[in-house]
Amino acid sequence: MNNAAPHEPSATGPASAPTAGISHTLFGRLALAAIGIAALLLLINVALHFGQIHHDRLDWNIDQQFPPDKPFMPGEIYAATMAAIMDHELYTGFGWRPNDFPLWGMHVMADNNANRQLGIIIAMRETMRVFRDHLTKVSSNEYDDNLMIADTDFRNDATRWILPSAESRYRDGVRHLRAYIAGLHRTPPTSRELNQRNIELIRLLQAWMDLLGDAHANLYRTRKDDGSPVRPWDVDDYFYHAQGYAHVMYYMMQAVKREYHQSLNVKPVLSQLFDETIDPLGKAATMKPLIVMNGSPDGIFANHRRNLDAYVSEARQKMYSIREELER
Repeated sequence: MNNAAPHEPSATGPASAPTAGISHTLFGRLALAAIGIAALLLLINVALHFGQIHHDRLDWNIDQQFPPDKPFMPGEIYAATMAAIMDHELYTGFGWRPNDFPLWGMHVMADNNANRQLGIIIAMRETMRVFRDHLTKVSSNEYDDNLMIADTDFRNDATRWILPSAESRYRDGVRHLRAYIAGLHRTPPTSRELNQRNIELIRLLQAWMDLLGDAHANLYRTRKDDGSPVRPWDVDDYFYHAQGYAHVMYYMMQAVKREYHQSLNVKPVLSQLFDETIDPLGKAATMKPLIVMNGSPDGIFANHRRNLDAYVSEARQKMYSIREELER
């Protein structure tokens, strides 16, 4: 009688084939899922890229809104352009991004526009401050009430989600800018007109030059304030923040050119210098690489921060030239 134990299938024999098949099938499904997720992320980023290109161009033509052959109230074009810039950020694309809910916050996906909007609101605050303190006020004259409220509204925390939300305060600021414009057309006017004095315009240019100086420093920055190096994923934040400055100045320089047309007509060189400032600001405001590269000066890859800085520095230098002409 044979008492030998029955033959057991080998672990590597035919009985393991179904297990191996399941493993290969699972691996294949995981690979397909990973490819699908990667393709979806790529698609989202491409869509955001082209969406940002469209968003960066504000549909605001001053000559159409205020035809050159028709009169306007001093301060009207300036305030209307500020309102249009802010309105565009609040109601187009994803709306106001820096204060979005954490699951879809400014560091997730559409962070480029969030950083751009942070630059925009800083430039808006400085532009608003000079408008309130200098362009519509001389010496001991009182402040314009609507401009006071609009200035306070625009200084609300850009990242505040509720109580109050940034959007609610900025919308209120836009409403008070439009109330200021309405007050210019009342009889008698209840809003303070822009005074069109060169000395006050110099204050505005100085504020803008200071912002462009900040942009220049960040576009060349290699270390953060805490001493840590600027990483590849940081460079686009500096790029879009600086671009936000340029966006505001591009449209506001056009508004100022119309507001101060009498001074510019007396000195044609000023008109030329304004155009030579507006042009690089417009190019800086609409640069949109698919990926913001940070290549070395002698490398084969682009350095988009340096490319943007060329336009920023050109605009800043032209503003210096305008200031020198105004001081003569």
